[in-house]
Amino acid sequence: MMEVSIRHLLALPLFVTSLVAFGADCSTGKTQLDINECVAAEYQKADKELNRVYSAYRARLDDQQKQLLKDAQVAWLKYRDLSCKFESADVSGGSAYSMVLQSCLIEKTKARIEDLKKLGNCQEGDLSCPAGTGTMPSIKFR
Repeated sequence: MMEVSIRHLLALPLFVTSLVAFGADCSTGKTQLDINECVAAEYQKADKELNRVYSAYRARLDDQQKQLLKDAQVAWLKYRDLSCKFESADVSGGSAYSMVLQSCLIEKTKARIEDLKKLGNCQEGDLSCPAGTGTMPSIKFR
């Protein structure tokens, strides 16, 4: 059986608290399996929102910008997945692994959504921002 480090036990309340920010209360699960399933559902919601925001932003870009954004997104996805795999390695093989991994994925996905929204809401004249001005969809985790 895989030992859970003290660091991960101390981080557990932070993961549960972060899920509440997404509208989930995974702390009511009676078993680790219940919690894992709840966190997995929240990750699916975050991933769906990322795809929605990404698609809305991408639709406003020219062909060259679309390809550059796609390349950046593919690289970001690889970074996110590898980073979370590394961050959850201490509990690999344990019953909490899924929760720890997917909580990390949720956190990084939410940050990426915010990054894309910032790119999509640039002020006119901001030369560091592709696709000029506009309003991106709001983030609402249900």
